[in-house]
Amino acid sequence: MSITAFFMKIKPEDILNTGNLELLAKKAVEGFITGFHKSPFHGFSVEFAEHRQYNPGEDTKNIDWKLYGRTDKVYVKRYEEETNLRCQIVIDVSSSMQIATDKGLSKLQYSIWSAAVFLQMLKKQRDATGLCFFDDKVISNTKIASSSRHYKEIMFSLQDYLTYQSERKNTDTAAVLHGIANQIHRRSMVILFTDFFETNRETEALFDAIKHLKHNKHEVMVFHTLHSPSEVEFNYPSVPLTFEDAESGEVLKIQPSEVRENYVASIAKYNREIKLKMSQYKIDFVEADTSKTVEHSLIPFLVKRKKMTT
Repeated sequence: MSITAFFMKIKPEDILNTGNLELLAKKAVEGFITGFHKSPFHGFSVEFAEHRQYNPGEDTKNIDWKLYGRTDKVYVKRYEEETNLRCQIVIDVSSSMQIATDKGLSKLQYSIWSAAVFLQMLKKQRDATGLCFFDDKVISNTKIASSSRHYKEIMFSLQDYLTYQSERKNTDTAAVLHGIANQIHRRSMVILFTDFFETNRETEALFDAIKHLKHNKHEVMVFHTLHSPSEVEFNYPSVPLTFEDAESGEVLKIQPSEVRENYVASIAKYNREIKLKMSQYKIDFVEADTSKTVEHSLIPFLVKRKKMTT
């Protein structure tokens, strides 16, 4: 079974209606591992340190049988525990993130589903996790911890936010990231989910905040969460339509065919600028298209996680 085939079995309606986000995330991670034919976590938590002589009566599971075959002597492998990862997941819950498609998840729901899968992976490694929700300010923010109780609490919080709604709330990502940079005092991975639909689209303030995180030695991953093709290609029928800005409430009556070219060029320029600056600051940047399954986000996440623990 391919990885994609497994993930496709978990449909948007399952995520919204099952009522058990943790169980679905667990199934998704198990399917992902099965698709790889072996655990993608191998070598993440422990690394080989040295051999030592086997003492009679010890468990035989760590005996190096290949070495025994070469030397006719019994040695066991000793491993060195690596430092557990600390991860802060930061999710934009502003009004633009709550916009859903006809058949799929909203950008917020997609981000929550992705976060639930990541949290399940982190739990498997006994990594410490924290969770922050924000719009133009922090709405809720947990400590970073690794206990089973803490994991259950943040999973319940994610479940609650699947149905979160707010009216005309804009985004101030820069201010929130500065606050997080001031709060986290140990090197961590910070994972940000946002559509970058800011009231002020000047990117300098945003990247000053990201530089603040990098200056404090944190690793940063950004998931640019968008609906495609509607938000990227402006793929609407050529009939007069009324659009309302989810965050400002501004209403426009337009003919899509008349503005499509300018809109596509403008959004493409803005997205290119964000992607270019992410590259300049060595930020791991993932284009998270809500029309695709979550495994498209898992690979970059696993690569980054391995870099931090080796």
